[in-house]
Amino acid sequence: MESEQLFHRGYYRNSYNSITSASSDEELLDGAGVIMDFQTSEDDNLLDGDTAVGTHYTMTNGGSINSSTHLLDLLDEPIPGVGTYDDFHTIDWVREKCKDRERHRRINSKKKESAWEMTKSLYDAWSGWLVVTLTGLASGALAGLIDIAADWMTDLKEGICLSALWYNHEQCCWGSNETTFEERDKCPQWKTWAELIIGQAEGPGSYIMNYIMYIFWALGFAFLAVSLVKVFAPYACGSGIPEIKTILSGFIIRGYLGKWTLMIKTITLVLAVASGLSLGKEGPLVHVACCCGNIFSYLFPKYSTNEAKKREVLSAASAAGVSVAFGAPIGGVLFSLEEVSYYFPLKTLWRSFFAALVAAFVLRSINPFGNSRLVLFYVEYHTPWYLFELFPFILLGVFGGLWGAFFIRANIAWCRRRKSTRFGKYPVLEVIVVAAITAVIAFPNPYTRLNTSELIKELFTDCGPLESSSLCDYRNDMNASKIVDDIPDRPAGLGVYSAIWQLCLALIFKIIMTVFTFGIKVPSGLFIPMEQLAYYHHDWFIFKEWCEVGADCITPGLYAMVGAAACLGGVTRMTVSLVVIVFELTGGLEYIVPLMAAVMTSKWVGDAFGREGIYEAHIRLNGYPFLDAKEEFTHTTLAADVMRPRRNDPPLAVLTQDNMTVDDIENMINETSYNGFPVIMSKESQRLVGFALRRDLTIAIESARKKQEGIVGSSRVCFAQHTPSLPAESPRPLKLRSILDMSPFTVTDHTPMEIVVDIFRKLGLRQCLVTHNGRLLGIITKKDILRHMAQTANQDPASIMFN
Repeated sequence: MESEQLFHRGYYRNSYNSITSASSDEELLDGAGVIMDFQTSEDDNLLDGDTAVGTHYTMTNGGSINSSTHLLDLLDEPIPGVGTYDDFHTIDWVREKCKDRERHRRINSKKKESAWEMTKSLYDAWSGWLVVTLTGLASGALAGLIDIAADWMTDLKEGICLSALWYNHEQCCWGSNETTFEERDKCPQWKTWAELIIGQAEGPGSYIMNYIMYIFWALGFAFLAVSLVKVFAPYACGSGIPEIKTILSGFIIRGYLGKWTLMIKTITLVLAVASGLSLGKEGPLVHVACCCGNIFSYLFPKYSTNEAKKREVLSAASAAGVSVAFGAPIGGVLFSLEEVSYYFPLKTLWRSFFAALVAAFVLRSINPFGNSRLVLFYVEYHTPWYLFELFPFILLGVFGGLWGAFFIRANIAWCRRRKSTRFGKYPVLEVIVVAAITAVIAFPNPYTRLNTSELIKELFTDCGPLESSSLCDYRNDMNASKIVDDIPDRPAGLGVYSAIWQLCLALIFKIIMTVFTFGIKVPSGLFIPMEQLAYYHHDWFIFKEWCEVGADCITPGLYAMVGAAACLGGVTRMTVSLVVIVFELTGGLEYIVPLMAAVMTSKWVGDAFGREGIYEAHIRLNGYPFLDAKEEFTHTTLAADVMRPRRNDPPLAVLTQDNMTVDDIENMINETSYNGFPVIMSKESQRLVGFALRRDLTIAIESARKKQEGIVGSSRVCFAQHTPSLPAESPRPLKLRSILDMSPFTVTDHTPMEIVVDIFRKLGLRQCLVTHNGRLLGIITKKDILRHMAQTANQDPASIMFN
């Protein structure tokens, strides 16, 4: 019945500081990048408490607020700290919404009193639009900065522009008059490292020197990235989306969306992408945008003092992050709704749309790629698809689902091994080893050496007369009457066959390295590596009988795009938002059906091996208290089967409403690690009165001793409305009724667990009390729910949660 310990006392405030000053690899830990020992820390003890200081709410009449007792009886002002949350706690959604409604009523009641009050009311009404505007502006600007810096540093591994050091390879040759069509990337202004160091542009010596310098820069960027993460911001590692999903569900991770995390994540994301690791910047851009949203929300009291309202801003920020990552504003809104948000009211939908719009506008104004597009690999297809192509599209979906199931299992197995072996204690060494292997293998293959976005562009772009890629090396028949770019009837040249082999090797390389790269202690996203796994499907034997002679009925780049969507869908299990994102990338409505067929097939195939996507799998691996709304609960257990205390457990620790002293309560707080205590009328009756949080009790007692005379250890603590009669010589009683939650959520012992789970999901509860005929029997926390769901799935809770 009693809730378990969330964290050891003294751990809350010191965990982050101890990690940022870590001096060895052992101190950089897994999960979100810091020590999160959820073996003894989980949401169990996040036992519910009172409302905002001085108010109590009831769930009757739509959750109206009962303000019968506004202030603590012993004080004339609210107690600072009461009603707030510690680190690694879950917020009380109901209490936060009640606080917001009370604030809104207070503002509305005063706005007609004066012009100043009317101005404050307008400011409050528009603050939501202001904060998402600032978030969109910052997200777009940072995305443009990251794109420009990553392109420049990626090219820095191969050479440098002598005429302007800040130009990348492409920009360096833009103004040159000495480039040719066949060798448009060669110009006198751009010098490779071999030309600068040994003075040779060709030959074995030049190749070896460029090889060495490529590895040197890759290792340097990777080492700098992991060192900055380790020293300054351990939370800046990884994708960030699993943690953002957990935060949006109500969990508090202090510092995860802070200014240091934003700064280090922005810098190290550039370094990680430039190092050539098999990762993308799209996932971390969502984290960067949410950091901006969190920081700007502190400028507005409406959001800084209410954790539930702040999460509405974070939902809009995640939409802005996807908007600048893919150039897909609508896809960003749908991504926020489908994938990350826990609470998404209609007003948040409008603000997410506006934030995505502003972010996309800023990025387009910066134009980081010089192509007047939001992404480097924007493509347009004008050839219609044919009905017989649905079969290969569905086959691509099957491949994407199989690949997604394999990747999730392999990556989670490796991450679990990293957490349980000595190898995981040395994350800097792990990053260096992965970067070294990646650089050594990637350099000889031109497709793995390419920047990830450039590779996507090469694979998505259709062949034409202006393409110099070896994938478009088709032989020209000079005596033919056909136009030059009529490729379907032309035979493939040696370059096509060579490129196919190189792409096959790159496919194997990316499959293996992405499994080991996702989860290391640098910013690492999934989107781009997943998209690289689909390549050209040529009109050879499988399509030869279906196409008319000379008809350009197959678009190879379209197959690359559909395969990319299928692979990404198989890994993340996204559907609607993924289709819209890819649709916005290509700008063609006519390809919606192929995309939908491939994405749904990949989801069905992936779900056959397990319903969890990669982000849910990492949430479960790290032990975050997250109840997935997509997960079904079909078992027929009752609340009495899950509540604690169980048989042979110690009795439930409770407080009585007027029979305990200050010393009694302090002893109970010191002897237990629970984060809240039910309050009952008496030990004999067990009639429930309310619920008091450990944090609020501690703060209230300390405040009373400082500000009130006569409060001693033997003072009687009273949670009732009227103080019982006491002997004249008794010390002054301490009245704590106003910190008591008078309406904790309760269920009966015969309530089906299916209903209890739905209540926890839809109301964001941290715990509920179990009663029988009004008598308190036990307690069910979110941790009990997670443990019970794992047991019903024949899984060991100890191996899934709290690691």
